Formats: sequence, structure tokens, C-alpha cells
Amino acid sequence: MQPDRTRRAIAALRSFVETPLSDLLDARAVANAPDALLALFHDVAASVPAYRAFLEAQRVDPAAVRTPDDLATLPLVTKDGYVRRYPLAERCRGGTLSGSDFVAVSSGSTGEPTLWPRSLSDELVVATRFEQVFHDAFEADRRRTLAVVCFPLGTWVGGMFTASCLRHLALKGYPITTVTPGNNRAEILRAVRALAASFEQTVLLGYPPFLKDVVDAGLADGLRWSEHHVKLVLAGEVFSEEWRGLMAERAGLARPLHDAASLYGTADAGVLGNETPLSVCIRRFLAQRADAARALFGEARLPTLVQYDPSARWLEEHDGTLVISADGGAPLVRYHLDDTGGVVPYGVMIARLRDLGLDAEAEVRRAGARGVRPLPFAYVFGRAHFAVSYYGANVFPETVSLALEQPETRDWVTGKFVIEVKEDAARDRRLDVAVELAPGAEARADRVSALEDAIVSVLLRLDSEFASYVPPERQRLHVSLWPAGHPEYFPPGVKHRYARK
Repeated sequence: MQPDRTRRAIAALRSFVETPLSDLLDARAVANAPDALLALFHDVAASVPAYRAFLEAQRVDPAAVRTPDDLATLPLVTKDGYVRRYPLAERCRGGTLSGSDFVAVSSGSTGEPTLWPRSLSDELVVATRFEQVFHDAFEADRRRTLAVVCFPLGTWVGGMFTASCLRHLALKGYPITTVTPGNNRAEILRAVRALAASFEQTVLLGYPPFLKDVVDAGLADGLRWSEHHVKLVLAGEVFSEEWRGLMAERAGLARPLHDAASLYGTADAGVLGNETPLSVCIRRFLAQRADAARALFGEARLPTLVQYDPSARWLEEHDGTLVISADGGAPLVRYHLDDTGGVVPYGVMIARLRDLGLDAEAEVRRAGARGVRPLPFAYVFGRAHFAVSYYGANVFPETVSLALEQPETRDWVTGKFVIEVKEDAARDRRLDVAVELAPGAEARADRVSALEDAIVSVLLRLDSEFASYVPPERQRLHVSLWPAGHPEYFPPGVKHRYARK
């Protein structure tokens, strides 16, 4: 028995259940976030053997870190230099896993899967992000809601963590009932048919391309999604506003600012931020204004744009990438996520948008948004190594995806593809894009040509490196069309990767 851990868990759960969302996102806690981060640093330096050894190796004296400003001088923690260097138990408080009651596994999308210990307290921090979406966007505090977890289950972090957070919301009094078919498409459709009619709304939670497969399969099977007032919770990758619009059309999403919300998270620290009606409003505006997007983010392509609570997860920008500090089973201080992106304070974002012609706060209030909260913004392009380099130009999957979401192409593709650079017999390099066909769609020459034209057009419009670096005679790429679920590029049941190197 571990009575101390039990008492802490009960206290944490009681606090979460009894505290309204507005108090969990209290402005004073946000203002005090730098001091909370300083306290976290000193606690981790004193109680986590691996971090103490890491600081000693870097010749850092914790006692010399006296103010929040001093934290910026601390060395970054990385996966290779810290996570893989020190044993798992040594990265936990007291050098033991006994403080955690759950272990999750990362997706392994960048290499060897990694183990991450969790406790109930860690889940409750993340549950607040789910609560913000379910309360502010979906109004699930007053609507009977069926939540269908479509993330893979098992040891992988997404499905089990999501299901746990939804149960915590139900304990808090939200009329949410959760079903967990995982990424089994037939079971998802069976659950929706059997249960959705008993609820006022149905929320599908999963990776974007998989949820599109689910919606398309349901439509093909005669399922009328619009009758179930569908909402979407998405995670794992950047998607375009054209994709959001396509899903709204096919799943019957009636409120564009409210009915689909993306989470930004990592296996390392859980969910870090979430889309809000405000951030979706901003992103929809920027989708029509490449010049405005470039002025805000330095690039014309759209990142995921979320708001985050710095009192729970502290985000920093470092050389165009994101750094996170977060408590947890294996706490992290200034951990380099390797995600390209940055942070923008709330007031700065609102002021810049007004200069660009958008009063975002007024816009979302007109749309009936609840809880316009003055939380800072984080923008995330994804991981730079998911791009491919072609003649020195980075070609990003989210740019290519736009071509597949155009009206002239979207009906006969699933939205999945793989980009890679190949060499021909003469050792000339060529950009190749393997595209998955929708079930029943034919691989025709005119479709290949249409996709090649569409992809090049999007790249020339939005990727300045491609337009400037790639010789005109090499800008023409090669598209191949593959049947749905083909094991060469699109094996079912695994997290899809959009780039090969």
C-alpha cells in the first residue's frame, strides 16, 4: 500500500472535480506562471537524480537560479542528451517509478518508442485541456454527449490517455458517455449506429486522416452523420482549413468555429494546448491571407494555432523551435521538443490581427463563443525532419495536402500521401508523391496529371524555397496512385507518415 500516493490522488481529483473551469484558467495563476516554473525547477533539481546529474555535468549550480529570468540561462534538455542517457527511474522523483501508476508509450514516429510514466495528477492537467474544448466549443456541460475514442488503444499514449480524461470530465458532472472502439473502423461505425441516437451530440476523437476515413466509410454505408450533430477532436498533425471545411461538409459540422478542435500534444508532456473558437477564427482568416500568415509566423503555410495555459505547461521559443517545461511522472525542465513553431502573447496576437484587418474577439463573440480566454498562443508547424529536402528547398506535407483537398481532386483521394525524393538511372533527383485513392476510385492518367498540376501550383504559390531553389525544369514532380490500404505506402492500423527520406 502507498497511502501518501493515494491521499495525493484523492486530493487532486477532488480539487479538479470541485473547481470550475474558469477558476482552473484563472488569470492570477497565468500571471504567476513564471514563479511556478521557478519553483518547479528547484523541486526537480533537488528530487530527480537524473536532472541533478545533468546540471552537474553542465556545471550549473541550482542555487544560482534565483529569478524566473535566470531560467532562460539553463541548458536545454533533449531526448538524446537526457531521456536516452539516463535510466527511466532516475528521471523520476526520488529515483523511483513508485510515484506513478501508469506507463504510456510514445508513437515512435522519430525512432525508438519511449516509455513515459504517468499519475492521476498528470491526467487531470490534461483533462483541463479536454474540458476547455468540451465546455467552450461543444457546450458538453449541458448536452448529452457520446464520445467515441478513435485513437489506437493499448500501450500507445493517445487512446488510453484520452479515455481517462473523458472519464474525469464525467466525474466532474459532464453528461458524457465514452465508448472506446479504438482505430477499428467497423467497431466505430457499429458504436455510432447503436448509441448516437440516444445523445444530443457525438464527438469523434482521433487522428485527422483516420477520422476522414471513418466519415467517408459511414457515408458510403448510408450513415447520416448530420443527424448525430457530430463534433471532432483531432491530434497528431497539421491540417488545412480546406480540410476542416471538407469535414464540415461530409460530417455535417454546422458551426465552423466550434465543431472541430485540434489538440497539440506530445507523449513527453501530454496535451500542451488546444484550438479554441478564437484560434480557429484567426486561422480561418489567415487561410485566405497568405501575406498575413507570413507577417505573423514568417511563412505563408498555416501552422496549428492553439492557446495554452502557462501555469500548467510553460512553452518557450528557441531558434524557431519549441521548448517545454512541465511537471509529470518524469518532469521536464526546458525540454526541446524539436517542433518548429513559436509563442505569441495574447495581447500581441490580438493587436497584430487588428492591424491586419481582423477584430478576432468581436468576431467570435458574434459567433456565440463561450469563454474567450486571454491565454497565450502557440503555433506549431510540426517537426522539420518530416519535410523532405529537394534542391535545398524544404517541401512540407501540409503544403502538399492542400492540393488533395481542392474540389477537383478531393472526391477520389483519401487525403493520405507519401512524399519522397528518388533518383533515376541517370542519378537525377525527382520529387515523388504516392497518393492513396478513395475506395473504388480508379487510377487514371488524367487524375495523375491533375494532381501533378495541383501540387506544383500549390508549391509555387506557398513554398518560396521551392519556387526559388528548384530549377524550373525540375519543378515537375511525379505522382503515383495507389489503392486504399496498400501495404507499400498506406498500411492500415498504424499512424501514417507523410514523408520518407
